[in-house]
Amino acid sequence: MRRGRAAGSDVARHGAELLHEVAAPLHDPVADYLAHIELERGLSRNTVDAYARDLSRYIQWLHERGVSGFAEVTEEDLLAFRSELGSARLAAASQARIGVAVRRLHDHLLGEGRVDGDPAAALPPPRQADSLPSALTVEQIEALLATTDGEEPVQRRAAALLELLYGTGARISEAVGLDLDDLDLARGTVRLYGKGSRERLVPVGSHARAALDAWIVRDRPRFADRRAQASDRAGAVFLNQRGGRLSRQSAWTLVRRAAGLAGVDDVTPHTLRHSFATHLLEGGADIRVVQELLGHASVVTTQIYTRVTAQTLREVYASSHPRAR
Repeated sequence: MRRGRAAGSDVARHGAELLHEVAAPLHDPVADYLAHIELERGLSRNTVDAYARDLSRYIQWLHERGVSGFAEVTEEDLLAFRSELGSARLAAASQARIGVAVRRLHDHLLGEGRVDGDPAAALPPPRQADSLPSALTVEQIEALLATTDGEEPVQRRAAALLELLYGTGARISEAVGLDLDDLDLARGTVRLYGKGSRERLVPVGSHARAALDAWIVRDRPRFADRRAQASDRAGAVFLNQRGGRLSRQSAWTLVRRAAGLAGVDDVTPHTLRHSFATHLLEGGADIRVVQELLGHASVVTTQIYTRVTAQTLREVYASSHPRAR
């Protein structure tokens, strides 16, 4: 059975995580907004947590500036906050993410009738330099996967996870959240639950199927035996040494360790997702198909990968064509 959405008490925890010293007229609307985006809009727990952190920073700054309620916020305040983020030397992507959270909060407050105007409406969004996602070469992928060759249970677990990430384009949260019931290795498919609990069915290639089968049949039962609750045998695909579900942090460490052994720099779980998409497009896959496989709500999000493949074509042309130099 798929795990359900968070209960109302869980949502309230997000509000509790916001700074307690901030006055209720700032704190309470943000807590209500967090509940709205989780329960009504269906955003994932990780996304809601990110909004909670960003908006906590914002209302703390308003509090220190002497603003006691959102009705008092002006365009000047928002410009000053944007400047504050810049002086803190945050990455452009982080500044843009916080800016989006603030804009959506003010838009929500206006829609709910909590304020009479939206001071963020007239402000242009912060400029963010386009950054192309990094993708490994096929040779680097093979070197990464080769580090998991061996007969140790942890090696087979690593092989299953890495093959799944690269073979399906799954996000790391989707991979560690995977249950046995979500896998159909006989048919070669996996059911993934993405952002906003959107469900998609993704093919699983022969290499990933073999790695998953080896882990599930040979090693996972021994990991599950270490847990008192035998019911976990029907639960998580990836288990830790104590028999519980493998965490995102542990999975991240596993990927980085394999990258270090392979001598490949700057590899994260998302790098494998980028590589999956890039290699599909370079192999001739239609962008709409890649969109579906990645679980993107809009093809616009997927189109960044077409720029990656175009860049690759330019590099090959520049190095190969006699009239290119």
